[in-house]
Amino acid sequence: MSAPQEFLFATGNAHKVVEMQELADALGPRVRIRGAREAGGMPPVVENAGTFAGNAAKKARVLHLVHPEAWVLADDSGLCVDALNGEPGVESANYAGPAAPGAKNIAKLLRALKGVPAERRRAYFVCVLYVVLPDGREFGFRGQVDGVILDAPSGAGGFGYDPVFKPDGCTKSFAELGAAVKNPISHRGRAWVKLGKWLRDGGG
Repeated sequence: MSAPQEFLFATGNAHKVVEMQELADALGPRVRIRGAREAGGMPPVVENAGTFAGNAAKKARVLHLVHPEAWVLADDSGLCVDALNGEPGVESANYAGPAAPGAKNIAKLLRALKGVPAERRRAYFVCVLYVVLPDGREFGFRGQVDGVILDAPSGAGGFGYDPVFKPDGCTKSFAELGAAVKNPISHRGRAWVKLGKWLRDGGG
């Protein structure tokens, strides 16, 4: 059996590394995800592209400059709420301020939606996975999951906005579903399915 393809993941977030490896293990094909910390750290990136794809591309390109021999993987993701004209969007992680904890972001979101009826609380999560190969070629893969924003947090699992997001077709929030149920239907899972197919088809 051939060795698994290794990706150097453009993040300093250990949780994201674990989740991405779980996605790969669950959905295939066989790969190994290494966080940027394992390779000396993630270079600073100003995520000001204005789009998920643009921010993911910036992160991948910056790490590729430091490790041109590696298959570099980056992601950018966020929550878009229809009633808030797509906010928090690319500012999801910083909605309540720079590097705000998830609870503060959720609190601000629920304040913004106070009094908004259930039928107008439509939202969707987006993830763009971006790959830069050693030869400089670039590939992007987008995943999206639609759902609604709950009136209050429910569940202790997941991270970020998971406690207030209920995906379509489910009766529980992302935070209540557990990884085995959440990962295949999540925005990251759906993006990974596309990336996995690309790898199986030859990976570039």
